Amino acid sequence: MSLLDERPAASVAPERVLGCQRPRVFTAPSYVSSAGQEAVELAAAAGLILDDWQKHALHVGLGEREDGSWSAFEVAINVARQNGKGAIIEARELWGLFVGGERLILHSAHEFKTSVEAFRRIVALVTNTDSLRKRVKAVRRTTGEEAIELLTGQRLRFLARSGGSGRGFTGNANMLDEDMILGDDAMGALMPTMAAVQDPQVWYFGSAGIGSPSMQLARLRRRALAAMESGVPDPALAYLEWSIDPHVKECPPDCAAHDDPLSPLAVAKANPALGYRLTLEHTERERLTMSPEIFNRERLGVGDYPSDAEDTWRVIDEAAWRALADGKASPESPVAFALDTTPERSHTAICAAGSYGDATCVEVVEHRPGTGWAPERLADLVVRWKPCALVIDEGGPAGSLVPAVRKALADAGLTEQEIEDLIVIPKTRQVAAAAGQFFDGVAEQRIVHLDPPLLATALAGADKRPIGDGWGWARRGVSVDISPLVGCTLAAWAHAERAHVEPEGAPNLW
Repeated sequence: MSLLDERPAASVAPERVLGCQRPRVFTAPSYVSSAGQEAVELAAAAGLILDDWQKHALHVGLGEREDGSWSAFEVAINVARQNGKGAIIEARELWGLFVGGERLILHSAHEFKTSVEAFRRIVALVTNTDSLRKRVKAVRRTTGEEAIELLTGQRLRFLARSGGSGRGFTGNANMLDEDMILGDDAMGALMPTMAAVQDPQVWYFGSAGIGSPSMQLARLRRRALAAMESGVPDPALAYLEWSIDPHVKECPPDCAAHDDPLSPLAVAKANPALGYRLTLEHTERERLTMSPEIFNRERLGVGDYPSDAEDTWRVIDEAAWRALADGKASPESPVAFALDTTPERSHTAICAAGSYGDATCVEVVEHRPGTGWAPERLADLVVRWKPCALVIDEGGPAGSLVPAVRKALADAGLTEQEIEDLIVIPKTRQVAAAAGQFFDGVAEQRIVHLDPPLLATALAGADKRPIGDGWGWARRGVSVDISPLVGCTLAAWAHAERAHVEPEGAPNLW
């Protein structure tokens, strides 16, 4: 129990302040029982001793109805960094794997390194506990395939979340770390996988919202605030947020926890680990080093939460784009190809552009996980269709694939000179010019397309990044895969620059 719950704030010496163990923003459906105690005890058996607030989150999140089903379909834990939310994730995953009998648990994070670090932590817990280790069939450590599999078939898989990562997997429990970077594309990849699962559950873990990338977190938070305002719990969401209310400027002298950002008790209100893993001395050093805005977000939980209206189609108007769809369009030869991949290298796109009457037709030829398949596939397309250009932005994520593409083309029989003539490495100013030409092409109705969903999703989640006096495409909701958009933009630019040959028909390239 926190000292803040027992003594008036004015009488609490700063060195004795402990973090509040209950959240400021809270909603949860009612439940008649909980598997939380089982999770707490299993974690303790594995050497993971939980704080009171962590136990509370598990009891609420693992609440059960009378029929034994989960009371909350979604559970969200919103708390500042270094408070120990990772221990809640590990305890929930251990319970699902060894007690709950969940056939597949998916753990994803925005960054690959975060997911791998979580994998290493839980592997250590399992392998150092005899009763758990003997139930393990395999620990898979191959990059991108990290998983724990039990003799009885249950699996815990770890993924980097980007584009369509997670598609095709049907998770009984889905653990989404770094939920402040979680957009519609990732949720679109996840939710359909649970349609056929009996009694699934989604857990979200993260800290205060950081603007447009925090769209899903913002939606969850709006539901929680609406439930608190109405006094009626959200029927499917358990939401726990440790934060201060930035709109409260003063607190009465006997207030148990302050919202004044300058008060040590505000730190206590937003950080349940204060006095356990965090010290006031350290948080005061943070306050001196950070700007007030950053400190309020990173330590006091004051986030920037976008509305749905702010999330999509910032650069190109959706209606204008949809109006350019033509189901019969096909780029005429000679075409230009372009290659792009995501920064996380989770997905790669091959795109094409060619003439279609007086317009330019763009198409996503192929979009698949990973990068290894792309050079050979590109070589096959080049040999078959003899394009006027093959564009790879060497300054972007796909730049590292240039040597492999050159080798694949040489293996396919192209001479060194043919390869040099074919591959176009755009300069930075040309990347900006390509984005500008694509934008103008849509505005002036000189771009046509087959309305591929991948391209629409990329456009909906893309933003601008400054390049000199121009701009290029940037990931706004960072989980959105914009490689199809970048590829189509570069292909259209290269076709305009290099296609000087009369069209030879309209082949169906793919």
